Amino acid sequence: MNADLGKKKKRKSRHKFTISKLSSTEFIPTLAMWHHNQWAYLNPGDSVEQRISSLTSECGSDGIPKTFVAVSGNTLLGSASLIPHDMDTRMDLSPWLASVFVDPENRKQGIGAALVQHVIKEAARLGYQTIYLFTEPDTEVFYARLGWSFMERTEYRGHQEVIMAIDTM
Repeated sequence: MNADLGKKKKRKSRHKFTISKLSSTEFIPTLAMWHHNQWAYLNPGDSVEQRISSLTSECGSDGIPKTFVAVSGNTLLGSASLIPHDMDTRMDLSPWLASVFVDPENRKQGIGAALVQHVIKEAARLGYQTIYLFTEPDTEVFYARLGWSFMERTEYRGHQEVIMAIDTM
């Protein structure tokens, strides 16, 4: 009997990609649109232009907020950020993993997991022992597989969310 039967095979990335700090404005309009389309329901007053301005102000900054991008050649694949605060109701927790997004055509290839791990390493490098995230209940399992621990379920801006944490050290 084949020992591999019944095991899920991890789909290999179609792209060789690199992850680096967002340091030029080249990808900002695309990132702003992706982020706005994905999370506008949490900040209904925000616009794509506001997101462009926010991302542009991060470029060249050494501290946080800091956004990282996964790129293959000249193609933007995804992003993840390390930010001081992500929930105005939990200002006691800092910093946060935020804006984890992979272009839908490039999902299920390990890009999101690589972005998350990159942010964790950066947080550790900056001396943060713990980082936090919030996510919708249906994506909790993705982060749990990466080692994140459940903290609490909460309603945030009219939506059910899960707060999770991970030790960076």
